[in-house]
Amino acid sequence: MKKFLLLSLIIFWGCSKDFDEVIDAPIENYQVKSITGVKKYIDLKTPGDSLLNLRVTLTPESNVRKVYYDVKASDNSFVNSSPVEMLHTGNNVFESEFILKRENPIGNYSIIFSVTGINNETKQVGVANFYFNNGQDNVAPVIFNALIEPDTLVVNDTTLIQTSVQVADSNGLNDIQNVFFIVTRPDGTSNNLEVNLFDDGSCCPLPPFNQVSGDAEAGDGIFSLIIQVDQTNQKGIYHFRFQARDRSNALSNIIDYEVLIQ
Repeated sequence: MKKFLLLSLIIFWGCSKDFDEVIDAPIENYQVKSITGVKKYIDLKTPGDSLLNLRVTLTPESNVRKVYYDVKASDNSFVNSSPVEMLHTGNNVFESEFILKRENPIGNYSIIFSVTGINNETKQVGVANFYFNNGQDNVAPVIFNALIEPDTLVVNDTTLIQTSVQVADSNGLNDIQNVFFIVTRPDGTSNNLEVNLFDDGSCCPLPPFNQVSGDAEAGDGIFSLIIQVDQTNQKGIYHFRFQARDRSNALSNIIDYEVLIQ
């Protein structure tokens, strides 16, 4: 299902102006006139859509050292390994070509433009947002190997429980939006809160335990979380429902798991 996100260009001027977002008042003598080259929807199924022809135009009186940008993907990672400097083509016009690839995840992207002025201060001057479809048909993720250790325990003090589940997605792990479980208590009640698991490699637990996920290796497709129980928890069987969601909001299969707290 195609998604559309209206292109938004937020231009921050080099002189005094009110903004929706607070940014340090620049003291440089430059002003952005326009930012072009980004469509609201980019689809690799359309020939030529992989190439972005980006252009930043400054007012004639502007004086800058360089203009560059970063491309932020839907998973909050940067597509470029370092800021991309734009070529000065004359008359305070700066241009650059950027190629999007099939390996880049589907979803909402931002191109963040910055300028370094004559006194070497760098300021963000604009953001262009778009939706990117990498041309691959979306397939829902699959989860397996769900595990909760221990799954039976007598609670006399604060006890840690390790939860984990393995996730696969034919569109790539970058297509995973979140992996979560929902808990139902022994009395049948639930707040239906999605508790997220993480594939961030922040093993192993040290007090305070909520600062790490207990995940052993980042990026291996195994999502984990350490949870705590104590004497205040209800006694009985807890039901955990594991599931994953991708960036097209397609949901995986469900794995149900039971834990007995005595």
